[in-house]
Amino acid sequence: MKQIEVQQKVLKRHQDIAQHLRGRFDKASLLAINIMGSPGCGKTALLEVTAKELANRYRTLVLEGDLQTDNDAKRVRAVGLKALQINTNQACHLDALMVERALADSKVNLDDFDLLVIENVGNLVCPAGFPLGEHCRIVLCSVPEGFDKPAKYPRMFYKADCVLLNKIDLLDVLDFDKDAFWQFVKQVAPKAARFEISCKTGQGTDAWLDWLNQQRTNLLGK
Repeated sequence: MKQIEVQQKVLKRHQDIAQHLRGRFDKASLLAINIMGSPGCGKTALLEVTAKELANRYRTLVLEGDLQTDNDAKRVRAVGLKALQINTNQACHLDALMVERALADSKVNLDDFDLLVIENVGNLVCPAGFPLGEHCRIVLCSVPEGFDKPAKYPRMFYKADCVLLNKIDLLDVLDFDKDAFWQFVKQVAPKAARFEISCKTGQGTDAWLDWLNQQRTNLLGK
């Protein structure tokens, strides 16, 4: 019983911090998105493509979550974005306290940015349970992972605002049932926007970018 009470208090604290962060993002008119997905699904590649297309439109800040190294942060900086690295060491996800500390330690002014992109730790389980104050949850999947991920990991998907299927340039060479994949997505996240993309070729990325632009417009209109 005591263990349950302690866990509830810890989760409540993270939820309170996430709510506080959301208030700060709203006040700064800063659209915050949380990108989640398996290791290797293409989260950083998605950031690179998005950055190249939106560089002249949005001042973008990136938070990179990884257990170790700043490899992905270096990739993002190479395309001209400001990136802050969060190394979780043994933790399999980011939490609101980590985000709050990273922003405080870097002394960034949120008013200097229009878009905050949080690349979560590669994992289809733990990140789902920890809100970070984001406006939009993006779940990225890729063709090599297999088509049944939404069925196996429904908790990751059911709160998604957008689901992206990456690496569609491999559909002709891999045994991937695309119709079954999207049917699983509809079952667990019926309201989520859905896009098929290839970060390698650029196929389908225009629709994703249009959706992201619309989220920014919606935020400013509130």
